Parts: sequence; structure tokens; C-alpha cells
Amino acid sequence: MMNWDRAIERNRDALLRVVAMLFALAGLDENAATATLPRRLRSRLIRILRPAESATRRLIVIASRGLAVEIPRSASRAGRKFAWADSKRCATGWVIIGPPGDPVENPGPPSAKTTAAIPAFPLLDPRKRFDVTRRRYATTIPRVRSLCDDWSVPVYMRRPEPSAKPVPTPDDEIDATRLCRRLISLKRALDDLDGQAKRLARWKAKRDLPSSSGLTRGPNRSPRFNPMRPGRPPGYRKRVFHEVDEILRECHALAFDAERLDTS
Repeated sequence: MMNWDRAIERNRDALLRVVAMLFALAGLDENAATATLPRRLRSRLIRILRPAESATRRLIVIASRGLAVEIPRSASRAGRKFAWADSKRCATGWVIIGPPGDPVENPGPPSAKTTAAIPAFPLLDPRKRFDVTRRRYATTIPRVRSLCDDWSVPVYMRRPEPSAKPVPTPDDEIDATRLCRRLISLKRALDDLDGQAKRLARWKAKRDLPSSSGLTRGPNRSPRFNPMRPGRPPGYRKRVFHEVDEILRECHALAFDAERLDTS
């Protein structure tokens, strides 16, 4: 018999080690939402962060097994708008979690109106792209526009040559604000795995709730029927590049077993 709690705890601890390693590798604080990193380092962090996010989503799928959430069908449009709101108390204040809004942090009660800086952790895998060809555009301007000068135009009437854009190098300092927010969002999701499982259970309940127009999808208006996309998960690699690759493979297999055995 499968010990799901033990499997969740073991993979969660492994993912927390990976996230701590990412913060240390980037030299960032766990509360820093903005930073600039070299292009080489940012690419390396994204290469590890993407499979870590996929593994966390599968851990949430495993943790949400057996959770049943009831949503009244007669809820009005305004009631459905706030039916998903779930508030809890944390060290920094109140946090309101729910799709599609972001977690809102403020020192007052949940009714205070503030703007969130850190987005909520995405529970659904990004969709697959089936486009075969991609158009690539040059990012630099050629220095030579013609093989010969137009001598019919005087020198003082000629347009100056446009300045060429610098060629990107691995050591360029670029903005890593989005990367920092993804890291913080991933860390919060791992710290509150039960709350994320309730979010996913509410999403499934709204998905299964028939709408008033007779359509098959629920009031969340999501065309998705499964939080995991078909095929390989995002960030999957055949060759093991990092410890997170093994974690993703195990979590992916466990998530499929949990969904197959889930009867809620």
C-alpha cells in the first residue's frame, strides 16, 4: 500500500533544498522581488526552476486527492466571484489566495484593497505549443546598408548611419524580476502545500459544476479538464542534468497514480 504522506514529505523536502540552492546560487534573499543577474546565470536558474515548478504542481495534485469541495449551483455571479476567496493569517499580515487574482499582503484585514507584488503559484501546466516553425528576427542592425555609396547625394544631406545594437553576451546584466517572483511564489507554495491543494480542489469543483447556460464546463470558464498537460511535463529532460530531473520523474509518476486511484 502506497504511503502518500511519506512520498509527499520526501519530495517536498527535496524541492525545498533545490529552491534554497537556487536562492544561494543567485545570491538573493528569499524576500527580494527585484534583482539583476548575468544572462548566463539567469539561463541556468531557469533551466532548474522550470522542472521544479512542474514537480511542485504534481505534488499539489497528489496532496489534493480525496479532497471534496462543494460549491452551490444557485450562487449568483457576485457570489461566485468571491466564492473562491480563502484567507489566512501569516507573519507579514493577511494573504488572500484564489484564482485568478494574486495573493494580497497588507497589515490590515482581508477587506483592505492593495496590489499584490508576488503572483499566486500557477496550478495548471502551460499549454503545449504545436507550431512547427518559428520565425526568428535579427536583434542587431547591419553596419553596411549598401555596397556602394550614392554619390548623387551630397555629404551634408546624407542620413547618419544608425547605431548598431550591441551583441548580447553571456555576462550581460539583465533584469531578473520575473525570475525572483517565480522563486518566491514557488517557495510559498511548498511552505503551504495544503492550502494549494485546497485551491486545486476548488478548481476541480468549479470545473465539474455545470453552468447555467447548459455547457459542460463550469463557472471558472476554463477549457482545461486536467491540471497536468498530456505527454511529458514542462522542463522534462531525457538526460539527468540536475537532481530536480529525478524529482520531476518521480512526482509525475506518483501524480498519475494518485489521479487514477482518486475517487472524489
